[in-house]
Amino acid sequence: MIIRKLTASFGKLENESLSFRDGLNVIYAPNESGKSTWCAFIQAMLYGIDSSERVRAGYLPDKLRYAPWSGAPMEGTMELEADRCDITITRRTKSKNAPMQEFSAVYTGTNVPVKGLNGSNAGELLTGVSKDVFRRSAFIAQGNVGVTGSPELEKRISAIVTTGEEQCSYSEADDRLRAWQRRRRYNRKGLLPELEGKMDETQRRLEEMSGSVQNVEELEQRLRERQLECAKLEKEVAESRRRQRREALDRLAKGKDEMEQSSARHDETMAVLSQRREELRRGRFGLRDPESLEKDAEADLAELASLRVENEKVSNSLLAVLFMALAMLAAALYTQFRNIALIIVSAALCVAALFFLFRYSRSRRNREQSRERRTRILEKYHARSAAEIREALEEHRALWESMEEAEREEAACRGSFESARGMLSDLQETALRALDFTDANSEAARLARRLAAGRAEIETLSRQLAAANGRLAAMGDPLVLSSSLNYMRGEYEELCDEFDAISLAIETLKDADNEIQRRFSPELGRVASSYMSAVTGGRYADVLINRDFSAMTRVSDEAVSRSAEYLSAGTLDIMYLAVRLAVCELALPDGEPCPLILDDALVNLDDERLEQAMKLLSEIAHERQVILFTCRNPESGE
Repeated sequence: MIIRKLTASFGKLENESLSFRDGLNVIYAPNESGKSTWCAFIQAMLYGIDSSERVRAGYLPDKLRYAPWSGAPMEGTMELEADRCDITITRRTKSKNAPMQEFSAVYTGTNVPVKGLNGSNAGELLTGVSKDVFRRSAFIAQGNVGVTGSPELEKRISAIVTTGEEQCSYSEADDRLRAWQRRRRYNRKGLLPELEGKMDETQRRLEEMSGSVQNVEELEQRLRERQLECAKLEKEVAESRRRQRREALDRLAKGKDEMEQSSARHDETMAVLSQRREELRRGRFGLRDPESLEKDAEADLAELASLRVENEKVSNSLLAVLFMALAMLAAALYTQFRNIALIIVSAALCVAALFFLFRYSRSRRNREQSRERRTRILEKYHARSAAEIREALEEHRALWESMEEAEREEAACRGSFESARGMLSDLQETALRALDFTDANSEAARLARRLAAGRAEIETLSRQLAAANGRLAAMGDPLVLSSSLNYMRGEYEELCDEFDAISLAIETLKDADNEIQRRFSPELGRVASSYMSAVTGGRYADVLINRDFSAMTRVSDEAVSRSAEYLSAGTLDIMYLAVRLAVCELALPDGEPCPLILDDALVNLDDERLEQAMKLLSEIAHERQVILFTCRNPESGE
């Protein structure tokens, strides 16, 4: 297969074209110019784009990564030569969610379709290998020179070193055998542990069945005993409740009689008290306290006594008349004798007359006020004299003391009544508890608790007996269980034999894979070593390749090989490029070799090794088309 021309609307490529020739094609372009995009386009044209891929952390699927920047549909054509025929394949996008799924393949220059070539098998028919093998051999993406193993590549290698059958790989066969092995036993899971559990359960049921009959008989015997005990307790409880009810009702009736008697006595004392209070209320002083009344009365009696003394004082008005007559006489003499002394004497006598006149008037006014105050005090006590007031006070005190005596008798009767009523309330509560038979201290309650415990035990024994009978019935016939156990033991032995056979098959398959690797790895290493030596000018002689395609190399004058972590970036790229070329030579079909696509695979090489690598690629280009995309000019070494 030889690629002649590419036309792409893919990523940054906007309907751009690129032509190739036989042999070595070097496409030199600076970074960010679309070299990796062209490589991805070649792969997409051959094998299509997986539209089922989804965005993941750190990963963008090709359907989004290479969507045209212009917004146009993703599409392109590839003109190639295969089987001496010029073919043009085209991929277009009909649905945005299915880019480049519309496929056509025609003979170049015509509309005649290529029979048997479609979008799903185009890559494998044209290159001779699947997409997985192509990406691990002839397609070297940027920064991905190293080779990794895969079931597809294993199938291809197995076909080369054995019979040519490409339908199986060691990894797939090993995974399938181990799945069969895990199905039989994996830690505590699988058919064997499950069967072991069933066998243990059957054995346990057989052992349990042997004691189940005796257990049922014991439970039945205990159940009959408890039923007899409960029947006896039921009679005792009924008799105890009748007796307890009768005693409670008798105590309650006695308490009611005592309360009624106390109530009658209290009613009598209340009637007497009401009568005494009414007598006191109808008295002169009503319900007034004798102590405060007598205190006020003593003050009023003392005031009556002082008022009587005041009334007994008599002020005479004759002195005022006498002095007034003398003053008039002195005044008459003055008119006769015109003596100033007579005027003075007359004035003094007038003043004396006025003084005694004022004194007489004041004494008379005080007597009137005393009579009015005495009248008010006597009216206050409804009496005519102080002696009558004292008699009224003594009568009031006698009524008050009589009422207090009635109050004391009423309080005593009320206390007796309250006590009888409280006792009756207690008796009622006691009777209620006794009639409800919940008093924890009563004989009936104790017997009831024993009866309840007995009934609970009967219920428990009944459940246990039912469960035991159910288990016994569920266990079935011992002969059936024994037969089932023997069958499971036979099946267990068969599964153990299968498990051992699968384990042996895994070991045998591993030995066979080691043999395949032993036969294939030396040849792969020999071819890779020749390429490694050619690029490094003979400095590195050997390349050792492991099963996972990890490699080591050895300097010609050294005895120990160096692993990848001890090599420079350029030497590491050379080693894996050699492995890639060896895989292409040995794993790809011989008939019509597919092109070798390299995307900046030589970027880490120095000028000398770059020149040697280009010579090697030129030699390989005699056998297959080589397309090298690079940012370094091989001619200038830049």
